[in-house]
Amino acid sequence: MTTLYFATGACSLAPHIVLEWIGAPYTAVKVQFGSPELLAVNPAGSVPVLREDDGWLLTQAGAILDYLARKHPEAALDAGDDLRQQAEQQRWSAFLTSDLHASFWPVFGPQRYTTDSSDAAQQAVCAAGLELVRNRLARLEQHLQGREWMLDRRSVIDAYAFPMIRWAIQMLPEKIEPFPAIQALHDRLAADPAVQRVLAHEQR
Repeated sequence: MTTLYFATGACSLAPHIVLEWIGAPYTAVKVQFGSPELLAVNPAGSVPVLREDDGWLLTQAGAILDYLARKHPEAALDAGDDLRQQAEQQRWSAFLTSDLHASFWPVFGPQRYTTDSSDAAQQAVCAAGLELVRNRLARLEQHLQGREWMLDRRSVIDAYAFPMIRWAIQMLPEKIEPFPAIQALHDRLAADPAVQRVLAHEQR
């Protein structure tokens, strides 16, 4: 049985949702960052980690999502068979990994981005990170205009965006009120019964 190692509040929420959408049997194991259990499957100490029955391990959310979509074509969670549709999926996966996700790092760990340990310096780094987040959300908002989903149909990319949208709601003083299309995507996903099951499981 496929096993997913996840941490509450992390981007591992995305493959957890996708596994629930797929509907095939799987196990979700909650881990703590830095725990021996997590380090045993990923020495980098990060989630998500996917383990298959034969012991094969896969890390990195974007790679896991692409793998799950290809492993379960019956779930129709990829962009489709057209070359350009596939390229769009890769484009938005890269945007979420390299642009939106990365823009949160100065917010989550400002001490990594300055040698000045003063509160003022840490706050300045965090504020700069939040501006990056707003900039990336504006790009996402533009893309979502007139769209129901990130691609032409519901896909792993929507699941990937969901935890980051939740971070924005938590971290930005204005939440995502300036981005109505993003809010609509969030609400659409949050109302999904499978997503609700996953959120309830991760909050235990």
